[in-house]
Amino acid sequence: EGHVPALAYIQVSIARDIVRERTALGLTQQQLAKLAGIRNETLCRLESGKHSPTVRTVEKIERALQKAAKKLQRAE
Repeated sequence: EGHVPALAYIQVSIARDIVRERTALGLTQQQLAKLAGIRNETLCRLESGKHSPTVRTVEKIERALQKAAKKLQRAE
């Protein structure tokens, strides 16, 4: 009916964004987790949409993705 609980939508939306950006950069979950300074299990749970990340965790992942993107651009 078009009604989705907000928390569930946010979890899936964040998960999709992380997976899309990670794969576009050619990173594995393990590589991104290491770059972000978080446990691989944490990233796996976030990407599956089963858990909501803290703001701090999202910031760590975002910084790691930006760092990887800059590194990729320099290599081109």
